[in-house]
Amino acid sequence: MRPDLQTLLDALDPDAPLAERHLWLIELLRWIRGEGVDPQASVGHVRQILETVQDDAAWLARWQRWWNRFVQTVDVTPLLADHGFAPRTAFLSELGHRLRRKLLPGTPETNDMSDLFGLLLSSRFDVRWLQALDTRTLQRIRQLLLPAPTPDVQEAQSVRCEAATTWQTALLDALVFSVGQISATGFASEIRVRMSHEEQARRAFHTLPVQAEALRRSALRHGPRSGQARYEADKLRNQLGVCQVAAETVYAHLEEHGVSVGIVFRLRQLSERVIRIHQLLDCLLSDQPERAAAALLADMAQLGLDNRSIRTLIANSSGLTAAKVAERSAETGERYITRNAGEYRQMLGMAAGGGALLGLTTWAKFGLTALALSAFWAGFAAGLNYAVSFVVIQLLHFTVATKQPAVTAPAMAAKLRHIRRPGAVREFVDEVAHLFRSQMAAIFGNVGMVIPVVLLISGLLALLQGQHMIGPEKAEYVIHSLQLLGPSALFAAFTGVLLFASSIIAGWVENWFVYYRLDSAIRHNPRFTGWLGRERAARWARFFRDNISGLAANISLGMMLGLVPAFAQFFGLGLDIRHVTLAAGQLAAAGAAIGADVLARPDFWWAVAGVLVIGPVNLLVSFYLAFRLALKAQGVGEVNRGLIQMALRRRLRSHPLSFFLPPRAAQVAEPEDVSDIEAAWQHNGQREVLDEESRRWAEAYLERAATERDMGQESWTQAGPLDPDSQDGTREHDLRCGDPNPQMEGPAR
Repeated sequence: MRPDLQTLLDALDPDAPLAERHLWLIELLRWIRGEGVDPQASVGHVRQILETVQDDAAWLARWQRWWNRFVQTVDVTPLLADHGFAPRTAFLSELGHRLRRKLLPGTPETNDMSDLFGLLLSSRFDVRWLQALDTRTLQRIRQLLLPAPTPDVQEAQSVRCEAATTWQTALLDALVFSVGQISATGFASEIRVRMSHEEQARRAFHTLPVQAEALRRSALRHGPRSGQARYEADKLRNQLGVCQVAAETVYAHLEEHGVSVGIVFRLRQLSERVIRIHQLLDCLLSDQPERAAAALLADMAQLGLDNRSIRTLIANSSGLTAAKVAERSAETGERYITRNAGEYRQMLGMAAGGGALLGLTTWAKFGLTALALSAFWAGFAAGLNYAVSFVVIQLLHFTVATKQPAVTAPAMAAKLRHIRRPGAVREFVDEVAHLFRSQMAAIFGNVGMVIPVVLLISGLLALLQGQHMIGPEKAEYVIHSLQLLGPSALFAAFTGVLLFASSIIAGWVENWFVYYRLDSAIRHNPRFTGWLGRERAARWARFFRDNISGLAANISLGMMLGLVPAFAQFFGLGLDIRHVTLAAGQLAAAGAAIGADVLARPDFWWAVAGVLVIGPVNLLVSFYLAFRLALKAQGVGEVNRGLIQMALRRRLRSHPLSFFLPPRAAQVAEPEDVSDIEAAWQHNGQREVLDEESRRWAEAYLERAATERDMGQESWTQAGPLDPDSQDGTREHDLRCGDPNPQMEGPAR
């Protein structure tokens, strides 16, 4: 139960122990927060406190004693300089620090204002009511916290040219500490060596501490708002801009030579500290310091809450890495997309070769099962069997259908990079049709070849050894496990996740390979060249640079397909894998073991239906996960994704066969008109939510555009048609940018 205000104010005790004094402040802020729904209600609570205490001289005297003890015992400088920033410069160390903060409670018995601040402003609602405070209320709070000095103190300050107050001194100290942290980041070897040569020559970070010290001396000597201090502050701002430009060149190096999560993490910290310094300067130099201080407190509260989040840490630090992983996967995925009949036939041949080798893999799998190994070693042997098969398929330039979506999806998303160009939406829809057609060709080739190869091997074994690849009991188990009404679809989806995970592992391994320049090490390291010779070392370096991603994907996928079910069995999860080509081969082996009578059994055809479902589920899950990651890497928002889906549905209605059969050279279908979708495309790409109102607007807009082909007669937005005589082009710009106003009702007819 919340105490009433008077009881809470009466509980103020300047002589209470440290923890009790801080607990009182926590309780006061909790009372201000109230229900945590309406920020204006919390602002009203602040005004109520100010009105209650303004005429209570005894309480104000107690408050001044309490506040003086608080300022003397708690150092506010670390709060201003470091709150919201990682105390560790390494990504993994900061990850461990955040885990400890989540698991271990904080204590109010502390002299560290940064730790206490997290207990005082512990809710995101605190950010809202701090931002809602009006100027008059902020001025009254300032008068309460920092009362006007006595006449003799005022006279002394006038003689000393408005010397800095305790608050301003703390701001200056925090500014110096922040500049020191930025300089330390700029001087770090992993950052410095990756800057461009031009920026290294400018030595921007060398002069930054000197400029900060010049500002501090001017503020202490002439006053924080003096002309000299403002001049030095402007020079510091300019120097910070030069340092930021120098730090930005590191990203170009990472783009070319591989991404490091740790370096990206440090660069983000540097940028955020630059923002903090600008906020400190605003508090120091602003004509309304109380307004700048409230903005700073709100920002620190928000940043402190964000920096408790493990998910935010991983997302912010790995964003550039995810983009590079998607980009490298896109480069690999281009080779798996067929765009004409010749490439389609080539894909069928590559898939047929992969299916033939997977037939041998199926035989080896059943042979390993006969060894009756323990669960772990059986999974390890199966994974090794899969990995070797996948690597051989890669080296022979064959293909496995289900491995393609995880690398072709980023190739699709890469097409969205230039989606604003006229005709780009239609080209993207064409690429989706090419991709889907390529996947179907790969499945047909894999499954169409693995079945006859397995039947041939099983027949030869029966002819030579008197028994098929598997016995009748194992065949019955295979047919039962692949039933459509069983868990096959769920296991197929789980396999799709593993397929996606293998592409992520491949991207990370390739990024690691490039980041540490291992191709150059293999080519030029004296140990390698002495052992292999220069020419052979160069060939090995070129081979690994071209194939490291595929090797990592194939080996990781094979080992996961073998080991993950073993680990799942150990933990009692009951998960298994369902790969369409392997499942088809196993079902063919089961049918050969039972004989022709199996064709008359309903459960066999239910298993066939299960295999037919496994393939699309494998493809869709892995493609969806990879495509979603690639969309985030390309910065495509939810609104634009909805428009892409509309364009795809239109192609499916107008040319459905283009998703299954390659186009004939002499017969080119007339492309559908998607100019309306391009007009509705949101160019700034910032909106992430496609709400129901926006969806209705977009669908109505496209429906109208389909019936009225001339889009040049009148421009439309959510508010309806524009007046052709209107001189205001803002709404037409909103249409072109796809920025529907959520407060409009929708298109009028």
